[in-house]
Amino acid sequence: MCDEIRELGFEAIEASHGLPLSLMPGLMAAVDEKRIRVEGVHNFCPAPIDVAGDAPDAYRFTSHRPEERERAMRLTRETLLVAARLEARYVVLHLGEVELFRGHECTRELQRLVRQGLRHTREYARLKGEYVRRRAKLAPIYYERAYAALAELAEKAKELNLVLGVEGRSHFEQVPGESEMPRLLAAFADNPHVRYWHDFGHIQRKHNLLLLNHEQYLRGVKPYIYGAHINDVQWPQRDHRAPFQGGDVDFDTLLPRYFTQDMPLTWELSSSISREKILAAKARWDELHATLPLE
Repeated sequence: MCDEIRELGFEAIEASHGLPLSLMPGLMAAVDEKRIRVEGVHNFCPAPIDVAGDAPDAYRFTSHRPEERERAMRLTRETLLVAARLEARYVVLHLGEVELFRGHECTRELQRLVRQGLRHTREYARLKGEYVRRRAKLAPIYYERAYAALAELAEKAKELNLVLGVEGRSHFEQVPGESEMPRLLAAFADNPHVRYWHDFGHIQRKHNLLLLNHEQYLRGVKPYIYGAHINDVQWPQRDHRAPFQGGDVDFDTLLPRYFTQDMPLTWELSSSISREKILAAKARWDELHATLPLE
């Protein structure tokens, strides 16, 4: 796996939340043999053995159940140890979600309306407004749980010399939301072990739902940006596409304004993307990346 990634022109990887425990010995050996460099790790890594498939949100720091919150903390502490063993620099975190309407996912409903061409209708505005008001009412307790978990984990990150990258999420229900993220990051402004991790696909999906403006959002978190997941979006919500191939993200504008060459910019692609498309996108990427500020 690592050899194939290097053949595509990448010198480092992020060990993802879908990585099964069975692959960890081989990855550690590849790192020890200098066949690959692990730049970062995405929580939870390796994937919990008691969860089927790839499930980074199986355990949430914001859960109403104390045992689930503690399970999330324990798995994250284990992930931090794995990151240190792999000589990584950062760990990407999902912090949780606000539980809105039982059995009803707000983001999926908004996406359904957008796919039907109703994005600029009164029906869409009414429903979005209802969700915004409901979330604002319920959000404080979930935000506080996420903050408390992050504060505790930051101590372990400091001990291991790691950066916790709080990821910008794709769903309206998730924490931190677009207005909560700058407030959370400001609370940790003096802590170099807590920073913002941008996901171009996630934030573009929210942009497409009129929940935020992508560039305006980046402007608000700019002082705290540590790195990013690079992936594009096929309208309106299919992310993990290769960049520069007809997607919605304006990389040519956003990258030079908010990112630098020394930041970890990790490609996060669907397994359906062909080798040819990756190579074509990588050639265009290298040209753009060379124009970014050095720091």
